[in-house]
Amino acid sequence: MSEFKVDLSNCDREPIHIPGQIQSHGFLVVLDQDSNVSHCSDNIYDLLQQDYTTLLGSPLQYVELLLGNDCPPGFITNLLSLERINKSFEQINPVKMEVLDKLYYLIISTAADNYLLEFEPVLSDALSDVQKMMGHSISKMLADKNFQSLLDNTALQVKNTIHYDRVMIYRFAEDGHGEVVAEAKNDDLGSWFGLHYPASDIPKQARELYKKNLTRIIADVHTKPSKILTLAYNGQQPLDLTCSQLRAVSPIHIQYLKNMGVASSFSISLLVKNELWGLIACHNYTPSFIDYRSRESSKLLGQILSSALEFRQEEIHQHTQEVFKNNLDKVTKQLQETTAIEDALTKYPVNLLDITHASGAILVYEKNIIKLGITPDNIQLTGLMDWLRESNTRPIYHVKSLSAVYPEAIDYSDIASGMMVAVISRELEEYVIFFKPEQVQTITWAGNPEKPVEIDPNGLMQISPRNSFQEWSQTVKATSVGWSIEEISSVLRLKEEVTYAINQKAGAIRLLNEKLQQAYDELDTFSYTISHDLKNPIAAIKSYAQLLAISQVFSDRDQKLLDRIVNRADQMKLMIDAVLDYSRIGRSEFEYKRIDTRELIQEIVKDLDLVYDTRNLTITIGETPELDGEPMMMTQIFSNLIGNAVKYSGHLENANVHIEGTVSDTHICYTVKDNGIGIAPKDLINVFGLFNRMDNVKDIEGSGVGLAIVKRIVEKHKGRIWAESELNEGSVFFVSFNR
Repeated sequence: MSEFKVDLSNCDREPIHIPGQIQSHGFLVVLDQDSNVSHCSDNIYDLLQQDYTTLLGSPLQYVELLLGNDCPPGFITNLLSLERINKSFEQINPVKMEVLDKLYYLIISTAADNYLLEFEPVLSDALSDVQKMMGHSISKMLADKNFQSLLDNTALQVKNTIHYDRVMIYRFAEDGHGEVVAEAKNDDLGSWFGLHYPASDIPKQARELYKKNLTRIIADVHTKPSKILTLAYNGQQPLDLTCSQLRAVSPIHIQYLKNMGVASSFSISLLVKNELWGLIACHNYTPSFIDYRSRESSKLLGQILSSALEFRQEEIHQHTQEVFKNNLDKVTKQLQETTAIEDALTKYPVNLLDITHASGAILVYEKNIIKLGITPDNIQLTGLMDWLRESNTRPIYHVKSLSAVYPEAIDYSDIASGMMVAVISRELEEYVIFFKPEQVQTITWAGNPEKPVEIDPNGLMQISPRNSFQEWSQTVKATSVGWSIEEISSVLRLKEEVTYAINQKAGAIRLLNEKLQQAYDELDTFSYTISHDLKNPIAAIKSYAQLLAISQVFSDRDQKLLDRIVNRADQMKLMIDAVLDYSRIGRSEFEYKRIDTRELIQEIVKDLDLVYDTRNLTITIGETPELDGEPMMMTQIFSNLIGNAVKYSGHLENANVHIEGTVSDTHICYTVKDNGIGIAPKDLINVFGLFNRMDNVKDIEGSGVGLAIVKRIVEKHKGRIWAESELNEGSVFFVSFNR
């Protein structure tokens, strides 16, 4: 196998599981599937007084003979058979045996298709009898209710068990760097409590191995490792020592320990929910070997602490989860019972802010922004949402250093360093966004955390183990407390509840619209039928009244009554025609055509001269930009508006009507202005209602339908109409169309 050279680009990929050598305090024999020796360590002669050249390729029976009289024939073969039954060597290991008058532990494990037989020395009872202390240590640990006391006491109990100079509880952060959170040490040593170590000190692949091997001994950093020898043949894969107790150590890590002055180290993994929470890291400043039994006893302390950590973490998790769940249940109930989504999420005592530990939140819904708590201002939020629209494609997105991904956020990092976004609708740009403030931290590192480098003879940069561990402080800004699993889960559920509520309300609105459309169609048909059927009896009433007036001689009073009957019949016919026109608009389909508006208005003005007395009236026409619409309907709009202006200002000696259109980037707006009798401001809200006539126009002929028809036509053209007026000050009617 070619040597792997560690450099700046690949240190986290160093194949530490296939080092090709073992620590020299023990011996290794590897069997293949046929129980023949495929590998052995080059120090095997010290164990068996047998040269490796005669051992490689030999059968297991030959190895058993070499082990001496203390090992009965077929002993190891029987152990391998037990593994095939139990599917594990856990119940077998270790096997205590004597080889050439020395006691060894035999530890068996598997590596792909091979069996690893590792031989480690057994220490004397005076040095290895740690089990006497285990009961006392465990009871001491379990008596602690305070979390920090639990960590401190665990470190102390491990130190009392293995007698190392320094024992630390080392906790990993999300980014892989570690912090010493508890410590027990000799009095003459300086404290490392609270120091942080960069992730490169224990790289990712090493952390993965700590999850598989719960203890790891480096007995003496000054000894030379023993190489693993094998029969040479092509295609052979490097021997995987992942499960090995004797696996050699990365040269970088050995030098790192030497630079710290550490002669031997021992670590116990702390797992919470099968993930590496941290380590019990033990340092000794003189070589110190801990045998297998002692390591297993120490591992039990680590497992007890791991269980306590998991229990405490689960307790905190359940409490937080319960609080968020209760609050979210209330918000969900509000969503079900409240018509407006935004009110349900923001207007109650329990709202968006209560489902996370955020200090501020905003709801972006139906083009509105509703703020809760402490948030960026509107200008800052506009820029942030523009960035979200362009860069975020995830339904839930969270960061604890917003300015690292969106630099503009540095201006308000004090209130929004942390952000979590739940996308309600990407198309409509609707979000729920939570904010957490900056939490300034001063981190004290055990030396500069930057990876040190050195230049090799070829001029290439290689990683050099850190040799300075002097305290080095770093202030971390623009970073918030991270978003917990409970918070993320809570926001995920909120997103689901809001989406469901929106869909429910959309379904209800769609059903209501269908019912309204059905009612509208029925009303439309009804009004058309009634209006049409009423014309005949009204025409008959008028005809009979006219015949009576011709064929009979009536008094003046009777004649006036007949005239009033005819007049009222004409007025009723006018109203029925207006209703028909109003109803017909709803059923009409049309195509947009370009309309010469000036010509249309001029024709209307000419016709008005025939209907009204316009001797005292001045009509002026300003700019008349062209419009797109249905010609007959557009004629109705301007005929009604201009006709009303003339009708309600015609009594004045100097009546004025002005018509003009203006053009903006998005709209064309026409105004029809007069100086007539005007409309009271309180009546403007009703001016476009069907059959609504104001009190000051009762004596002026009209049906009260004209403006209702105009409004309906304008809306059918996707336009808008409104009015401004004062009594006796004239009126201005505005009609706006999209360009």
